[in-house]
Amino acid sequence: MTTQRKIIHIDCDCFYAAVEMRDQPELRTRPIAIGGAPGQRGVISTCNYVARQFGIHSAMPTSWALRQCPQLVLLPHDFARYKDASQRVQAIFRDYTERIEPLSLDEAYLDVSGLSHCQGSATLMAQEIRARIASEVGITASAGIAPNKLLAKIASDWNKPDGQFVITPDGIDAFMPSLPIAKLWGIGKVTAARLARHGLILCGDAQRWPLASLEHHFGRLGSSLYRQCRGIDDRPVETEWQRKSLSVEHTYAQDLPDLAACLEKTPSLYIDLSNRLHRHQGDTPSKAFVKIKFHDFTQTTMECSARNPDPELFKRLLTQAWQRGARPVRLLGVGVRFTDAATASSPSCAATPHTLPLWPHLAAEAP
Repeated sequence: MTTQRKIIHIDCDCFYAAVEMRDQPELRTRPIAIGGAPGQRGVISTCNYVARQFGIHSAMPTSWALRQCPQLVLLPHDFARYKDASQRVQAIFRDYTERIEPLSLDEAYLDVSGLSHCQGSATLMAQEIRARIASEVGITASAGIAPNKLLAKIASDWNKPDGQFVITPDGIDAFMPSLPIAKLWGIGKVTAARLARHGLILCGDAQRWPLASLEHHFGRLGSSLYRQCRGIDDRPVETEWQRKSLSVEHTYAQDLPDLAACLEKTPSLYIDLSNRLHRHQGDTPSKAFVKIKFHDFTQTTMECSARNPDPELFKRLLTQAWQRGARPVRLLGVGVRFTDAATASSPSCAATPHTLPLWPHLAAEAP
């Protein structure tokens, strides 16, 4: 008899801000945000719920946030304290299961299927974990409990902050039809707007479309939508994580006015990327990409296959990407995507051995 899957998604509430409020209790009633300085084109990483009442949110430019809420207390990042809090939270998780998939410092999936803690109740385990995070780490966390990762993550956002929500196997059919499609995995604002133009706003709308029609109109997205809108997700909790990409990016204090100014920044970005990649010698690049964010906050990326990208390749990609907007630029990024382990060890890849360092320019160009 197959064991019923029980997945918990734990998400610490406004994590960076929660650590700051824990260590400075006088900030709990004030609007606070963690982010970069406004004079350096900084953006908000996170904010507390008091600040959110003023419309502040993550990824908002710091200068905008301060205009929206002049009394906002802006704090710099303190990653040493955040990492310490994260490690303490992770230690609590390991008291319940070894099947843990961290998504970031402040959230993770836990597979507690078939375990005996709390009489086998995932709901009681989630309550106990959250209580321990509050008492031992001093911050709050929300939880979602469901038969799969898709639904557990949706559920963890249902009763935020400091709450939890359960979607049982028997409750999926009743829960899904009224769920907005924008809540599904991989559906961003642009995709949600595209689907809405076809009348697909709620999962119930998509459930009325045959699979063939969804695939005809939306390709692979249609196949995914057919399953997700029914709450189907067979992805396992991945305990062994493999990096899929590595990149560096920089937001400039003054807009880069033209392509020539952007190209001048490429070598320094390349050196930063090379230094980071040097610490990941086991990962094999398969693609190179550039990212551009224009002064009006529109952005674009350009990529191509490349096992050994060099500065000239990034310049060519940057030129093509810039021509899509041809206007001042506030942010540039360069990066690589990695092959997976299976591809890297396949005969076709072995035919192109890397006997030299992947980044031959590193020694000559690094400061």
